Amino acid sequence: MEAAGGGESLDVQGAVGGAEQLFSGIRHTPAKPVWASLEEAAQMKTEGNSFYRNKNIRSAIGRYHRALLILRGLDSDVMAAVKGLGPEIPALTPEQEAVLRNTQVDCYNNLAACLLQRQTVDYARVRDYSLRVLQWRPCDVKALYRAGVATLEMGNAQTAKLYLTQACREQPNDANVRKHLLRAEEKLQRELQKERAMYQGMFSSSTKSSSGEGMNQANRAGEGV
Repeated sequence: MEAAGGGESLDVQGAVGGAEQLFSGIRHTPAKPVWASLEEAAQMKTEGNSFYRNKNIRSAIGRYHRALLILRGLDSDVMAAVKGLGPEIPALTPEQEAVLRNTQVDCYNNLAACLLQRQTVDYARVRDYSLRVLQWRPCDVKALYRAGVATLEMGNAQTAKLYLTQACREQPNDANVRKHLLRAEEKLQRELQKERAMYQGMFSSSTKSSSGEGMNQANRAGEGV
């Protein structure tokens, strides 16, 4: 399952604490039309895709981050937390809102894919980027797949299976999805077998202890006769 994406840190939380950095880094101003900012973000994303195809992962990550930074200045969800600390933004039309969300989704998906191309993968960040996509698109197959892979690598096979099962429903013929779903199921089976063996060992020890105690009591009774 191939797609552009993956990335380094872009902290979309703590907006109030980072208000000065946020406004100093955003090129959108009251004098700049919303569509111009949306088009600039889309251009950054397109350049990122080109870098990704050319295996220039570092530059791709930079472009996706830049696109997301531009979009932060237009995102009502983000800007509500810093209301009064920076320039007011105009209300977006439904069409503009759709373009903003689509670009955000693509960039986060693409950042996740970029991260998976690195020699050392930050699976926690892959999962976080994928979950951000799923907030807006719960059935996004790429995000479900990557969230599943990352969660599995982080050791949570049960949750990984949920993501991968849903991805498999959406795209049942995808070999990568099925492969990792099988990995999750096999890991769960091993964990179940290990748990059963542990309980059997505990039960066996308890039985032996009870049996030994019974024999001791019988011996003491015999000695008393």
